[in-house]
Amino acid sequence: MNLPLVFRAACLSGILFLSLSAQGQAPKKPMQKVTSKDGTTIAYEKSGKGPALILVGGALSARAGNGELVQLLSPHFTVYSYDRRGRGDSTDTKPYAVEREVEDIAALVQAAGGSAYVYGKSSGAGLSLHAAASLGDKVKKLAIYEAPYSDAEGAPKEWREFRVQLDRLLAAGRRADAVTSFMKFTGAPDKVLEEMKASPAWPGMEAMAPTLAYDNAILGDDRRVPVEVAAKVKVPTLVMDGGASLGPMPFMRATADKLGKAIPNAQRRTLEGQAHDVSAKALVPILVKFFD
Repeated sequence: MNLPLVFRAACLSGILFLSLSAQGQAPKKPMQKVTSKDGTTIAYEKSGKGPALILVGGALSARAGNGELVQLLSPHFTVYSYDRRGRGDSTDTKPYAVEREVEDIAALVQAAGGSAYVYGKSSGAGLSLHAAASLGDKVKKLAIYEAPYSDAEGAPKEWREFRVQLDRLLAAGRRADAVTSFMKFTGAPDKVLEEMKASPAWPGMEAMAPTLAYDNAILGDDRRVPVEVAAKVKVPTLVMDGGASLGPMPFMRATADKLGKAIPNAQRRTLEGQAHDVSAKALVPILVKFFD
């Protein structure tokens, strides 16, 4: 296994966005807020014009990381970029359940006028899948990129061991160690970890460490592809993976194929040359065409 490649593919997008945010390079729009069903405040930014499109990020990501994607989508859609609960300017309410995050998306949909397109990436793709299965036609169309489920041999055991370790670290308040555990699970070499700990991104990552358990809950007890949930998604869905992910993370292709077959009204597409850190310039034309 090429660990640097796996690390870049699995984590670089969120880490880079956090780093840019910490250095004040990500563009900012006026923050707005909506209240979720359980009283949690969800912070979001609204940009552009046209049909509503909600962006759902993955692990250790916040709305500040969506700058380029929002900019390119805004001429076509009214884009809602938000901080998932426990991140950025959003609050949090215990106990956590995946259903609460679905309710957060429902609150954003309501703020958008009662229906919206949804795009989710990585574990955010998993959350988007749950939302589409639960919210029915309030989600008009769904696009997901590389939901990191895996039915590969040995994957469930490795996942359960990682979850136990992460939960213990978070329970002890060891946020830095929790982020380190997550990064090592995704393949981060020690040298890269040390560089990240010295970067402006690190404090923001530590602040969001408790939400790693939320992403783990979304992916489930064993991280297997949730075909039962996928079968409940009735709206048109675009299931994507990146061609460059096939080498370092072959499970992404298998997962996308399986989700594409399980979702009744799904299209499958591989973005050639793209890894988990998908280029906004490569992605946006595909989203515009699909959501049109």
